[in-house]
Parts: sequence; C-alpha cells; structure tokens
Amino acid sequence: MARSKPAPSSAKPARLRCAVYTRKSSEEGLEQAFNSLDAQREACAAYIASQRHEGWGLLPTLYDDGGYSGGSMERPALQRLLADVAAGRVDVVVVYKVDRLTRALADFARIVAVFDARQVSFVSVTQAFNTTSSMGRLTLNVLLSFAQFEREVTGERIRDKIAASKRKGMWMGGLPPLGYDVGERRLVVNETEAETVRHIFRRYCAVRSVRLLQLELAQAGILSKQRRAADGGHFGGQPLARGALYAMLANRLYLGEVVHKGQGYAGEHAAIVDAALFAAAQAILAQNRVERDSGAAADAPSLLAGLVYDAQGQRLTPSHTLKRGLRYRYYVSHSLVTGKRHPARSSGSRTFGDADQSDVGVADAPRAGCQRLPALALEALVTGRLRELLGSASALHELMREHSAAEQQRLLAEGAALAASWHEAPAGEQRQRLRVCLRRIVVRADGIELQVDTARLLQGFTGSWCLPDAAAEADADARALSQANASGGDDGELDRGAVLVLRVPAVLQRVGQELRLVIPGKSTGSAPDASLTGLLARAQQLRERIFGEAQLSIDDVAREEGLSRSYVTRLLRLSFLAPDIVARLLSGEHPPELTATRLMADTRLPMDWSEQRKLLSLG
Repeated sequence: MARSKPAPSSAKPARLRCAVYTRKSSEEGLEQAFNSLDAQREACAAYIASQRHEGWGLLPTLYDDGGYSGGSMERPALQRLLADVAAGRVDVVVVYKVDRLTRALADFARIVAVFDARQVSFVSVTQAFNTTSSMGRLTLNVLLSFAQFEREVTGERIRDKIAASKRKGMWMGGLPPLGYDVGERRLVVNETEAETVRHIFRRYCAVRSVRLLQLELAQAGILSKQRRAADGGHFGGQPLARGALYAMLANRLYLGEVVHKGQGYAGEHAAIVDAALFAAAQAILAQNRVERDSGAAADAPSLLAGLVYDAQGQRLTPSHTLKRGLRYRYYVSHSLVTGKRHPARSSGSRTFGDADQSDVGVADAPRAGCQRLPALALEALVTGRLRELLGSASALHELMREHSAAEQQRLLAEGAALAASWHEAPAGEQRQRLRVCLRRIVVRADGIELQVDTARLLQGFTGSWCLPDAAAEADADARALSQANASGGDDGELDRGAVLVLRVPAVLQRVGQELRLVIPGKSTGSAPDASLTGLLARAQQLRERIFGEAQLSIDDVAREEGLSRSYVTRLLRLSFLAPDIVARLLSGEHPPELTATRLMADTRLPMDWSEQRKLLSLG
C-alpha cells in the first residue's frame, strides 16, 4: 500500500506590529508637502512591506519628531513610542538610521532596556544588523559612538563660531532687549524704548534701590518690551519685575558691547547708555550687593556673621526661627545647618554650650557637640567687651606705645567717643566696624574669646573702617588662627603682636523660656525678661481689680480666668514686692536664675521687704 504524503503546513507566521520612528533636528523644511520625515517614513514602510512574509505589519500611529535634537530624550514622539512599547502595543521599531533614534550612548542604553523588557526588536533600514545577537549589539554601539562623536564635534564647531562672532561684536540672536529691535540680523536702536532705558538707569542712580525703582516704574506705567510670537500672538507688555530690572541694569549690550564668557567686545550695534551713567549704576549695584551679603541692609542684621567659630574651628552660621510672629535669631553650628558632623567632633571633646543639649535644641546623637547660641546675647557680650576696651585708657595705652604723647591723647579721646556712641550707629555700620577690628570670635568651654586686630582698631579711631585686600586678609587670618590655637591664660587680655585676645567668661543658661549667655556672679545686664515683666504687670492688674471691686473675691477671679485659686493667690502676692525689687526686675538687673517660674514657685514669699531681698538674692 502506498504511503500517503503529508499535507502541506497551513500555519502562518505570527503578526508583528511595526512602529516607524522618524526625526529631524531642525524645523527648516517641515512646512513642505513632502519633507525629510515623510521620506524616512516612506523608506521604512517599504522595508516593512518587504517583510510581509514574516508577518510584519505597519502600525498607523505616527511617531514623528520634527525640530528635536538626538542628544536628548525629551522628545514627545519618542516618549509616546516608549510608552506604547512598555504597554505591549509594539513588536518591532523601525528607523531609517540609528542616529534618528538617538545620538547618545547613555540614552541608547536606556532605550534598549525598555525594548528588552518587552522583547521588542529594533531595525535600521540603511544599516543591517540584528540586536538579538552580541555581534549586532557591538555593531550598533560602534555606530552610536561615531554618531555621538559627530554630535560633539559639531557642537564644538558651533561654539567656536559663536565665540569668534562675538569677538567681532556680532549679535548672535535671541530676543532683543528693551531699547533694541532686530534689523538685518543686527540690533537696531528703538529710539522710543531707548529713552525709557536711559530713564530707568537715571532713576536707579537716584533712588539707589531696585525695589523702589520697580514701584516707581509701575506707577508711571512703564512696561516690558512687547513682542510678537511666531504664531502671530503677542507677549510681554507687563510691569517690569525686579529680576528683569537687575538684568537690565547689568546688561553691557546697552554700552554697545557684546559679552562672551564675561569678556566684553565692541559691538556692531550703537550704545544706548553712556559709560558714566552705566558705571554709576554698577557701583550702586555692587554696594547694594555687599550690603545684602553682609546683612547690613536687613531689619535685624547678624552683626557677627562670618566671625564666630567654636574651639574646633567650626563656623557658627546665623539662623532664625519664627514663633507667634516674632523672629528669634541664633548662631548655629555649621554642621547643624548642613546635617553633616564636623570631623573634630569625633574626638568627643566638649565645647561651650554642650552641657545641656535640650537647652540648645539639639537632641539627636549625631548632632551632639553642636551649638545654638542666642544672637542678641552673644552680640551684646561681644560689643560690650569691645566698648570696655575702647573706654579703658590703661588698655589702650598698651596698644599705643609707639605713638607720641599728643597722638595718644587724641586716640584716647576718639576711642572714648566711639565707645559712648557705639549703639547710636546704624546696624550696618556696627557690623562693618566689627568685621574690620575682629579677626574672629572663638566660643570656648569657659567663655568667649575675641581676637582683635589692634592696627585696624586704631585705624578705625580716625573713621577709616575699611578691610584690606584679600591677600593681606588671608595672611592675617592664618597668623591669627595660629596665635589663637596657642593662646591660654586668665580672663584678662593677651597681647600677641598685632592681635589682642580679649576673654569674656560666660555660661549658657536658661532664663525663663529663653537661653541667655551670662557672666557668672553678675546680673544679666541685658534686655528685661519678657515673661518676668509680663508676670509683674499681670499681678499689679489683679491687685487693682480686687481692691477696686469690694464684692470680688479671689475665688471669683479664679473662676472667671479659668485659673486655680493657688495660682491667683501666688500671683497676687507678687504685687506686694518691694519697689526697688520691682525696678530691678523690670530693668533686667537681677540674677539670671531669677525667672518668672521661680517667682511663682515660691509659695511663701514674705511680705517683709528685707526678707524678700534676702530670699531673691537682691539684697
């Protein structure tokens, strides 16, 4: 019996969904009926048709990126393609050339990772390779390396051309600033706008503040340059923002220059602002910038910013917190601000303010040893000690041995006058004085150390509070630091050449609800304790109310105020303090440990004034 022949197989290859991706770097020519994107898509479609026997089929979705560089993946069509690949809607990606997909090896690696995750093949019509084999991947990487190299070389050529053009004074495009229009690829002066620009420069030199200038221009109805978009729409014509004004005032285009990498070159366009007016504006900008950096223009500047260090050399940075609308300033260890532990802390050494971390607001172990010192208290101690030096004839005599007797008398008089009028000077001027005469302030475990530059201090007596140049500053700082590390002795003064070291023995204590730097054995001598003064005022009001209303009892007051009878009784007792005690409490002339909490805790406060003074250590 004859063996029957097997029937021919009728199985068809699986259908593969093919997506075509096209890209063109520039928008030039895209408006044509048949452009580069159409040509790429047509070639890819023909290739897919030739693979119809393999089950390939063209998807109708278009993935066209016109006017996008291959050096970035921020392309809308590419992002849609990758999203469809990740969603499993594409089996094969077809491009005309590899560099249409990307010109960067790093981007290609990310794209291939997306393809591999969904087992998607990648085909280049004009470059035959197979990404499923190691040889195919090697070939592709080599091609991409050349594509990236070509892109980088092209970028270098473009940058060189821009640099050469700017050196010749050519304007290289972009939006023309207020005062100029574009004509034949050059900046042309718009006379109406040019007069506005000159007016802005003149008014800035008059008001010396960009904030005030902005308000004045807004009231005058002066607006930014109105521009026309490519689609025919308009934008601009808005009130000038402060950032725009800063940029305008510093723009050297108005001098007739073209700037490249900070260097100005004579431009092909005409100047709008004359050199003298522009220079005056730059001087004011520079001065205001210094004041902002130093904090001199702030409502409550940090007088010691950049000067305070701990014993390990870590800088204490100005900081502040807001609570109930009030601003509390501090000098905080730099490691607290950055969150990084200072290397010197690994030794476990303790510095000023380490004793009670709960007081300084530092509770976590990695920040142990860091400091947060109240700014007002530290500034008061530093300026107070410096004023003591200025008012001390004996101390100043030691610094003026090389001066004549007449010169010494003049300097002593000027020093005394400076000490007396110190707090009358504006905060910015006080800060400048401190920056000039103090090398640094070191906060140690046993107090505060001031390193005074004696030469600069005596120079300041004549009203010259100017810092030296940077080189001299660095040399002097290094000298002061080495002297500080070797310093020692009592709480007096150590004259070490050009640096006089003053010491203030002080400890960090909690007074009421705030931290204060106080000198042991002395009254705080600073601003009165707000909690304490408020408590005394409330006690006096309570006394007047009870004695003024015959039918009102302590129980009635306690019930109305929502307080306990014991609290009202203790509060009323404070209204019977001796007048001299009240005066000292209100002026802040009292021991730092005498707080509102302690006063209210003394349930048996005597009525005898002499006993009160003895109990409160105010005798």
